[in-house]
Amino acid sequence: MNKLSFLKALCSPFKPFKLKWYIGKIAIGTPYFYPRKWVKATPELIHNAVLKHIEKEESYNKINPKDTRKIKPYDELYEEKSKYLYTAPKKIGFDFVGLGWKTKWTNTDYRFEWSPVWSFVFFKWQIAVIVTAPVQDHYWEAWLYYENNTDKSSSQEERIKQCIKEFPLNFKVCSSDSNDSTSVNYYYDVLKVRYHRFVHDRVDN
Repeated sequence: MNKLSFLKALCSPFKPFKLKWYIGKIAIGTPYFYPRKWVKATPELIHNAVLKHIEKEESYNKINPKDTRKIKPYDELYEEKSKYLYTAPKKIGFDFVGLGWKTKWTNTDYRFEWSPVWSFVFFKWQIAVIVTAPVQDHYWEAWLYYENNTDKSSSQEERIKQCIKEFPLNFKVCSSDSNDSTSVNYYYDVLKVRYHRFVHDRVDN
């Protein structure tokens, strides 16, 4: 899927997502790290990388005295690290991160990882637009199944019925102050109201 595929959710049975704005000091990852760029090696970057490598090896040897590692000489490590690229904070520039997801046990076991983000940084400041959806993990995982694994030759109603049947969102939710639990079907939260009639009753797994 391309980075803009998530926009199809706006024309689907799923509730429209919203946009959240952030303006302030750099604080929004793209997706995991703050906006950054790759740069060529400099003597300072190489030197710091070598020291970090040696420190890591020495720490390992202290913890594992019976399995110590041979630490390469500084000059040899310097030569190796000089061939690397390094990251540096982005001072000015745009970034766009598409919907982040993966599959785990099967090719339909979708797992949500991060929301789409547009980011602009100017020295220490950042303007970011973050896509937010209701119950985000369930929303995007179910939408991914709907988009990728339901019959596109069918109507939206038939496709969402297939999605609900094959990719259930029935979960037990425990109370924070008791041992009681209730069954929740998150399709009620992520679908537009007119599609609720296709959602199965809230039943336990």
